[in-house]
Amino acid sequence: MCHPARQGCICIMNLQKRILGSALILALAAAGILLTAAPALAEARPTLYWGTRGRSVRLVQWKLSDWGYYRGYVDGIYGARTYRAVVAFQRRNGLRVDGLVGAQTWRALGFDYRVAAAARAPAATYATPSRSATVHLLARAIAAESTGEPYRGQVAVGAVMMNRLQNPRFPRTLSGVIFQPRALESVSNGLYWRRTPDATAYAAARDAVNGFDPTYGSVFFWNPYKPVSGWIWTRRIVTQIGKHVFAR
Repeated sequence: MCHPARQGCICIMNLQKRILGSALILALAAAGILLTAAPALAEARPTLYWGTRGRSVRLVQWKLSDWGYYRGYVDGIYGARTYRAVVAFQRRNGLRVDGLVGAQTWRALGFDYRVAAAARAPAATYATPSRSATVHLLARAIAAESTGEPYRGQVAVGAVMMNRLQNPRFPRTLSGVIFQPRALESVSNGLYWRRTPDATAYAAARDAVNGFDPTYGSVFFWNPYKPVSGWIWTRRIVTQIGKHVFAR
């Protein structure tokens, strides 16, 4: 027969065990909820483009660096080096070459791509940064191809890039047009990345994006005072502005 005091101790110990067991079950359940929710958060990947910053950019830079495409600091800034690395990766892997890290490119990099419910809202405002990125890309092309030309001539170079977007003979994205192999001399010789666009180049880019077209629909331009392919002279010349002629 158990002593009453001893029996009371046993009851208290059993109660403590039940309390600890319940606490453990609750802790494990909470951990399970967190683990279940974590992948959804980890899989929420924003579309990255020139000018974006943050952890997702660092993630892409790290992966591209690990695979030999990116040579630079993993600083979380989507600039020229990151853009070139993304374009090279897309081209090498048969992806759409647009310089954007979207669903297809995220998956090719080995990351799942799903937008969490809470992350859907910003998608509607993507047009604003997309326009900013477009102006920046175009301004760099204008600066590299037409610095020193009259303002109208700089807008004309930008207008040619925009006109190519509407022509089935050319890529369907501005980055595709600019970085199409052998399309622009400044891309081939690296001047596109070395020359920084000034306020005039940005203004010309904005005018071109807004539809100002002093070339009347031209999709080619060149400097007739420099050696060029004989084929280009078969194009119908529409006008000349500064040192460039513009043709269809």
